[in-house]
Amino acid sequence: MNDRTKALQALAAERWRISLILSGAMMFIYFGFILLIAFNKPLLGSLVFPGLSLGILLGSLVIISAWILIFIYVRWANNNYDHKIAELSRE
Repeated sequence: MNDRTKALQALAAERWRISLILSGAMMFIYFGFILLIAFNKPLLGSLVFPGLSLGILLGSLVIISAWILIFIYVRWANNNYDHKIAELSRE
């Protein structure tokens, strides 16, 4: 196995690691919200401000957290992954 193949396998492993960490974080956030709905509805019905319940606020934060995690992955891919792939392609 040559160095290029090893570098490509290491890069693929790094990409899997990043994607699994971010996917796990999203699953934790999403299922945590769903479990909160299932087991503590009165808490989510409490008002944070007039017209804004905790459930609506947390639901919005779940969506925003998905955008943030996607942004983190795209930024990582643009700054690390794409440059390393380009270096391996030039070799």
